Amino acid sequence: AREEEREGYPVTRVEILNEAGVQALGKPQGTYITLDLSALARREEDAFPRAARALAGELSGLLKLPQGAPALVVGLGNRAITPDAVGPGAADHTMVTRHLVEQVPEHFGAFRPVAALAAGVLGTTGVESAEAVRGLVAEVQPAMVLAIDALASRRCGRVCATVQLSDTGIIPGSGVGNHRAALNRETLGVPVFAIGVPTVVDSATLAADILEESGVEKVDEERLRGEHDAFMVTTRDIDQQVRDLSKVVGYGINWALQDLEIEEMNALLS
Repeated sequence: AREEEREGYPVTRVEILNEAGVQALGKPQGTYITLDLSALARREEDAFPRAARALAGELSGLLKLPQGAPALVVGLGNRAITPDAVGPGAADHTMVTRHLVEQVPEHFGAFRPVAALAAGVLGTTGVESAEAVRGLVAEVQPAMVLAIDALASRRCGRVCATVQLSDTGIIPGSGVGNHRAALNRETLGVPVFAIGVPTVVDSATLAADILEESGVEKVDEERLRGEHDAFMVTTRDIDQQVRDLSKVVGYGINWALQDLEIEEMNALLS
C-alpha cells in the first residue's frame, strides 16, 4: 500500500499480491486505487479538468492494453434512482466511436473503437446486467470492459468524495446487500476494470461515525445494525454530485482511451 498525489488529488494504491493478502483483506488479488476528489466538491479552481486528468492517468496505468484495442464501457445502475445513476450518467459522457471507426475510417480511423451500454437493472429490464453484458461481449468482442457503478461507502467522509478503481471486476448491488452476478474475467472472458463511486452510506455506519467523532470508544457497528435492514443515506445535494461525478468519470475514461483534450471531447460529444 502506498499514498501518492496526482494533479493535486490524493491517491491511495493497494496491491494484493498473493493469497496471504487475499485472506487479510478479503478481496481478490489485484490492484485497488482510491482517488480522493474532495476538492471537486469544494469547487476549487480547475477542479474538473484536474480530476478528469487524474482519473485518466490512474485508469491508463491499470489498463496496460495495446493502443487501439476495442473497449466496451458499461454503466451499471438504475437511472431513475439518483444515487444509483452514476453508471448510466458516465456512459452518457463516454465517446462512442466503434461505428465511426468502421463507417468513416478516413476521419476516425485513428480512434480506439469504443462502445457503451447503460445496462439497466433486473427490476426494470427483466435481464441481469451480467447476462446483457455477456451477450454484448460475445457480439462486439472488446479487448476489455470498463464497468461503472455506484457504491455504498464504509465511511461517511467518502460519500461523493472518492472514485475507486480496480482491475478485478465488480459485483453489482453488493454494497446494498443485493448481490447480482459478477462481471469479471472469469464470467466475461476479457479483462474487466471497475470504476466505483460511493454515493450512499448505511445508517449504522453513519451512526458509528457520529459516535466516534463524539468521543465514544469501541463502537460496535454490528450491534447498531441490529436485526433490521439499514436505511441508506445520501447527501442533500446528491443530484448535482451525481451529475458532476458522472461527467468526471466519463471524461476520465475518454481521456484514458482516446488521449484527447477536454475541448476536443466537448466538440465531439456535442
